[in-house]
Amino acid sequence: MTTVHREALDLADPAFWRRPPAQRLGAFRVLRALDRPAVCGDGAYALLRHRDVVAASRTPEVFVSGPGVTTPKPAAWVRFVFGDSMVNLDDPRHARLRAIVGRAFTPRVLARISDDVQRTAIGIVDDVTAGRPADFVRAVAARMPFEIICGMMGIPASYRRELLGQILRAGEGTEVRRRPRVPGRSLRALARMHRVVGRVARQRRHEPGDDLISALVTAEVDGSGLTRRELGSFFSLLLVAGVETTRNAIAHGLHLLTANPEQRALLAGDFDRYAAGFVDEVVRHSSPIIQFRRTVARDHELNGYPLRAGDEVVLCYAAANRDETVFADPDVFDITRRPNPHVGFGGGGPHFCLGTALARQEMTVLFRELLTRLPDIRSVGEPELVASSFDNRVGRLRFAY
Repeated sequence: MTTVHREALDLADPAFWRRPPAQRLGAFRVLRALDRPAVCGDGAYALLRHRDVVAASRTPEVFVSGPGVTTPKPAAWVRFVFGDSMVNLDDPRHARLRAIVGRAFTPRVLARISDDVQRTAIGIVDDVTAGRPADFVRAVAARMPFEIICGMMGIPASYRRELLGQILRAGEGTEVRRRPRVPGRSLRALARMHRVVGRVARQRRHEPGDDLISALVTAEVDGSGLTRRELGSFFSLLLVAGVETTRNAIAHGLHLLTANPEQRALLAGDFDRYAAGFVDEVVRHSSPIIQFRRTVARDHELNGYPLRAGDEVVLCYAAANRDETVFADPDVFDITRRPNPHVGFGGGGPHFCLGTALARQEMTVLFRELLTRLPDIRSVGEPELVASSFDNRVGRLRFAY
């Protein structure tokens, strides 16, 4: 067995996530070489190999989400007050909820909003050329998914500034800090998001429109629709997860193109040919969601590793996406990579990301607009990353054009 220092392998230690990205990736390499999953300081098993993450993801009857998939797990009172997020549900509740909200992400719906996606991208580039902002995250990366999600939902413009502020505060709940964060700040932000969505939902019940909230407040599966808490929980998930993950992928995408000019030249020279590969490689290389947890429901052997009922495992997507046995030269950014079976949208199974097609569409349309109208656009310096064990968040990215 390969020997590693305890502080290098403890994915439960906040200090690990304050290390530079290169050091964390180096630790993942060492841990993947172990003859069994590494054990975190809190007793959870870290699944760092691609095959282990995929196998656990596709065996949801064994690797369950119900006890909670984030670190720390949501408190019982929080789940009672705010409802259960889809990520913390198992079938049949998860299947019922996914069947309802999945209607928002069908090919027909995405085709219908394609004009909105294009208009949003054009408007963002218009504002960049007029205002000359310095921070790519605030001016471009955050705006694109936020405007699209709000448009799909039917959130009035008068509510959007308030919602954006609450999204940023809610995201603070996953940040690793040296000092304790302000207690309850992210929960207060979550409560305000629920109130905004609740107000819009009440309006849509009386005056429905052609938007997602209108569709979901009247939708029924097996004779029942979304409860008020389910609606609030879903939209807070959609706003925080759907906005933040795509925002971070967009920001990492610009920096990766800047750091790899030969890849940028390929993409700019034949965008239609390389766009899909570009999006997949950005998601693989940056892994916007770093990890989720699962709880073992019964004794099980995972690729030769014995696990016991009650054990917890960490599905580390960031490590699996650099697995040398699956990806040749995994640290190299290569938009021509084929195949590219990354787990950036999940490892398959019932929790595979519902918004995958939407994220692909947003990134494709936005980067086409950026590279066409701002051919000299580039990041300046390194991204300012926010220390988090949950998402690979870019706090700020300076850029020029």
